[in-house]
Amino acid sequence: MGWVTDALKELKAGNTVQIRPQGGSMRGRIESGQLVTLEPVTGTEVAVGDVVLVRWKENYLLHLVKAIQEEQILIGNNLGKENGWVSVNDIVARVVESDLRTNHSESE
Repeated sequence: MGWVTDALKELKAGNTVQIRPQGGSMRGRIESGQLVTLEPVTGTEVAVGDVVLVRWKENYLLHLVKAIQEEQILIGNNLGKENGWVSVNDIVARVVESDLRTNHSESE
């Protein structure tokens, strides 16, 4: 969990951070070892379709925002699986770039 610990420290300080996540549920969107840029956000700053770093059952994972309902966000992986609802407070960061592809929501 080395990349997560390092990323969380920087994100909590308000810094944008580049990571190379290992493993993962975002196959097809973010591959293991791919360079990814995260920016710190609150859950209220994300949109459907964003990839976010989220606290999920005591772990921090990259997941896709599938739906937003008031203070709750439905997260899932890129294979279509819905993992469940989390609080907006569980969202730590949003992926703004992965290699040269921009994933930032265009609705902002």
